[in-house]
Amino acid sequence: MKIYILGICGTFMAGIALIARELGYGVEGSDANVYPPMSTQLEKAGIHLHQGYDAESLPSDCDMYIVGNAITRGNPQFEAILDQGLRYCSGPQWLYEAALQSRWVLAVAGTHGKTTTSSMLAWILEHAGLDPGYLIGGVGHNFNASARLGSDPFFVIEADEYDSALFDKRSKFVHYHPRTLILNNLEFDHADIFDDLNAIKRQFHHLVRTLPASALIVVNRDDDNLLDVLQMGCWSNRIDFSTRDSGADFYLDADLALYVDNGKARYPLELSQPGQFNALNASAAIIAARDAGIPIETSLAALREFRGVRRRQEIIAEIDGVRIIDDFAHHPTAIALTLEALKGRTPGRLIGVLDIRSNTMKMGAHASQLGQSLAAADLVLLCEIPGLQWDLEKMAQSAPTIVDVKTDSQQIIDYLVQHCRSGDQVVIMSNGGFDNIHQRLIDAMRN
Repeated sequence: MKIYILGICGTFMAGIALIARELGYGVEGSDANVYPPMSTQLEKAGIHLHQGYDAESLPSDCDMYIVGNAITRGNPQFEAILDQGLRYCSGPQWLYEAALQSRWVLAVAGTHGKTTTSSMLAWILEHAGLDPGYLIGGVGHNFNASARLGSDPFFVIEADEYDSALFDKRSKFVHYHPRTLILNNLEFDHADIFDDLNAIKRQFHHLVRTLPASALIVVNRDDDNLLDVLQMGCWSNRIDFSTRDSGADFYLDADLALYVDNGKARYPLELSQPGQFNALNASAAIIAARDAGIPIETSLAALREFRGVRRRQEIIAEIDGVRIIDDFAHHPTAIALTLEALKGRTPGRLIGVLDIRSNTMKMGAHASQLGQSLAAADLVLLCEIPGLQWDLEKMAQSAPTIVDVKTDSQQIIDYLVQHCRSGDQVVIMSNGGFDNIHQRLIDAMRN
């Protein structure tokens, strides 16, 4: 069997490629921008990548063509697939039919924290001596790849609410049919495909409808939007966790100690990364792992050895006392949580460098929230964005901290090289490559 993947360098599609290779499939694929870390993973696995989508490079001998959700009508390869009547499907559909149908799927859904929570959960199962499969939207430092097949029964998946493909507008997670489901949080996002928050809630409820009565839903009781989803109907078992309600099944206090089974036992959390949000991610992973038969003590021991995920508060360099951190935050809530977690971790200033890249942010869906989300930083630098649908300068002037808008990423680098001093933290927040600013800044500071 041979498959060809359109959009192969996306984190999800690259994971599918790695799993397909383990299953014995021949795998090739294409992308408009072949870039690391996913391209590096794929090349190491011996998967051939085509740069660009020219129809001439599309092989004709594949059994299935898997179409990523970034592919649109007019894409030359997709048009060739349609013209030639070739078999195609979405990535989530292929993954379920080829790899998940017989597995105990543990899915992690929510607007924020999916990658970290999925990585924590997979590591707990690994640390317990199991061989879990997983597909995660990032590479955890405890693993060497973003996906692997593993062995029965457990498979951990980051369950994304984004659509499956241009011909399947259901959220990806509807395909996975989990037996254990974590619902971390829910906010409005993906304004390019969802009209409003209620549209996202409906997709989350479609996911809930796919669970059998014997399944377990692990839900953040503090999130009213998730409670709205479950009020539409819930037919499965449910365990709640909370930072507000000490009567919840699992309660996380201000000292980051976890109270279990309505306060019957107390377990201090010891994590390498700071912040209450990471502790909530850990709490959800512990509960889900217990559903898979892992004792809480084993999970706690695993989390003490959990080293985080690349691009999640990842320290990538420290030069003359200046710490440079890479983080995936691109939604106002995630930006605020990242900055709050890093605040005060070194004696100097906290400087944020923000990439306004997502379609949702460019459309202005979060423009009113963005300024306030920067409050924990001492200074925030960002670039002018051509075609932005809202007033960036107005946001900068009204923000509760200093926001400096530069013409381009080189101006940001020049400023930081000139003005950073020992003890400062520079956190670069982006869900993309951001003009390779990370390495360019490191090189410039070293020079």
